[in-house]
Amino acid sequence: IDAVIPIERVFPLLKRFYAAGGGTQIRLSGEVLGGTWDALTTGRADLAIGAPGDAPSRSGIATQLLCMRSDFVFAIAPEHPLAGWEGAIPNSELLCHRAIVVADTSQELDARTVGLLEGQDVLRVPDIRTKAAAQVAGLGIGHLPRWVAAADLAAGRLVEKTLTSSRPSLPLHIAWRTKDSGKAQSWFIEELARDEVIERLSAGL
Repeated sequence: IDAVIPIERVFPLLKRFYAAGGGTQIRLSGEVLGGTWDALTTGRADLAIGAPGDAPSRSGIATQLLCMRSDFVFAIAPEHPLAGWEGAIPNSELLCHRAIVVADTSQELDARTVGLLEGQDVLRVPDIRTKAAAQVAGLGIGHLPRWVAAADLAAGRLVEKTLTSSRPSLPLHIAWRTKDSGKAQSWFIEELARDEVIERLSAGL
């Protein structure tokens, strides 16, 4: 499951799977950016939820679109120097400030980055909630999913700013290994195509 999706949103799906008599052993793991695809290509996972961007050019992987991820907020601590910037912030100014990013977890595929400017100082953290905490601490700047930032924005621990360059939407996919697929995998793929499941997984992304 890619880090951008709250893992607890998958629990109702697992509950239905177990209620249906699913006897297959399940192991949940979290990945980031290219690491989600990497887990499939290296055999560490059979099914990926929220795989971002384009699939790697390797055979044996099938995909279906989950959603277009777009509900991100550029959020910074109120004491950060950019908090007082009036109007939209240009890239030239962003470049002068450290970005907080979640490190790509790829092991074999090339690592991917989103929203970084060439030459920008970077602090890489292990997960999306740590990223939010680092931005609350004033350690740097960056985009956050609105579901992650909402409580800190409401409490004033983060402030939302606009940028002159908008963040492009990024497709999120359901992806799976086509080799040695079984009944359990087919059950999940079918369930993950249902509108109500898609809406629950993708709300606020």
